Amino acid sequence: MYLLDTTHCLSLIWGLIDEELKSLAEVSISTCVISYGELIFGAYKSERFRDNLRAVLDFWKDIIVHRIDDDTAIIYGKLKNEVLERFGPRDRLKRRGFKIESLGFKDNDLWIASVAIQHDLILVSADSDAMRLSGIEGLKVENW
Repeated sequence: MYLLDTTHCLSLIWGLIDEELKSLAEVSISTCVISYGELIFGAYKSERFRDNLRAVLDFWKDIIVHRIDDDTAIIYGKLKNEVLERFGPRDRLKRRGFKIESLGFKDNDLWIASVAIQHDLILVSADSDAMRLSGIEGLKVENW
């Protein structure tokens, strides 16, 4: 089973990755509530607000959506720490106040990755930082 990141949800909404899905046939795809929020935000800030919002809402009715819960939060905390350990400053004193975003990892992306880990899903993402996370905490990443 696959978990689509926000960019891949958009690609699916606009019909840009239908061929990949057809080749997977019986495989389930899903996404998470974090991506939903990002898609809603994107619709609101767009020039074609009503059309884009309708497309997002229609898409949302037909896909499995994973929510955030206590287990997700634990995985998120461990994942964020692993990112700091692996890519951040080696000196523990320099970690105080250190912003993981400066390494290219956004919190929403870490939450999405945490959902993939929690449900043992393959994260589908074109984000190079998601690829850097591959293997951490058992995360599997593909780009369609």
